[in-house]
Amino acid sequence: MMFGRGQRGGANLTPFLTALLGLGALAVCVTASAGSGWTDYTPVGELVPTAQPYYAVRLPVKHNPSGCSEKTWFFQNYGAIGADKMYRALLEAVKADLKVRVYVTGNCNFHGYSEFSSVSVVPRGTR
Repeated sequence: MMFGRGQRGGANLTPFLTALLGLGALAVCVTASAGSGWTDYTPVGELVPTAQPYYAVRLPVKHNPSGCSEKTWFFQNYGAIGADKMYRALLEAVKADLKVRVYVTGNCNFHGYSEFSSVSVVPRGTR
């Protein structure tokens, strides 16, 4: 089988390849449009340790700059540097009913959760 125009009547895949490249470029643009930054402060809605390679947290935020499809769900890989410290900070915030915010990286997982790389906790009555 020959790609392109062949001497023996091979398939002309130019339109297919053009469409495939166009879809690839669109996917890159969609991924690139995701943003990074801090969410607003909110109490932790749910903290979920999983058997997956990440833990998840639901924060009922009003502002999530990531652009991921799930606006209130966030994740962190267990193997990431500082992941255990961020998990403990979130757990302490749950126990003490404190407000937190997370710094989203702009990366989304296959569930549409926003990846975060930092956690900030504020005392009660602040913000």
